[in-house]
Amino acid sequence: QLAGKWFLVGVASRCSYLAEHSHRLEATAVTVTVLDGQSLAISTFRKLDGTCWEIRQRYLPAQGTGRFLLKGRSHGSKVDVVVGETDHSSYAILYYQKGRSISVKLYGRTNRVSDAVAEKFEERVRAVGLNEDVTYYFPTYG
Repeated sequence: QLAGKWFLVGVASRCSYLAEHSHRLEATAVTVTVLDGQSLAISTFRKLDGTCWEIRQRYLPAQGTGRFLLKGRSHGSKVDVVVGETDHSSYAILYYQKGRSISVKLYGRTNRVSDAVAEKFEERVRAVGLNEDVTYYFPTYG
């Protein structure tokens, strides 16, 4: 049900790179394909310094519905991914946890979401101890 095209609408994270470069955020599109009925192939398209980049990732199924594992390049580097909430047709809120660090991402089927969905996202952000100082919304152009 997550398959198809999504837009990255917002992200809440204490990532220092994101904080330093938030003024350079570009519209970001994501295509989700279901592989073997369980794994997700994630293809992210974004612009960086005027060039379009495609980032490919594979989310492996983990214990429990809506839970995935993203393995990093180095040994022991992994990210736990949890689909926190979605209606599959307009928005999805995902949690990404690496060690003690957690990020929350809001995806939409279009590059804008309703105010009610944005409020839901902000509630989820506060619930994990993050706030508006580390919440960034992506531009809708590009």
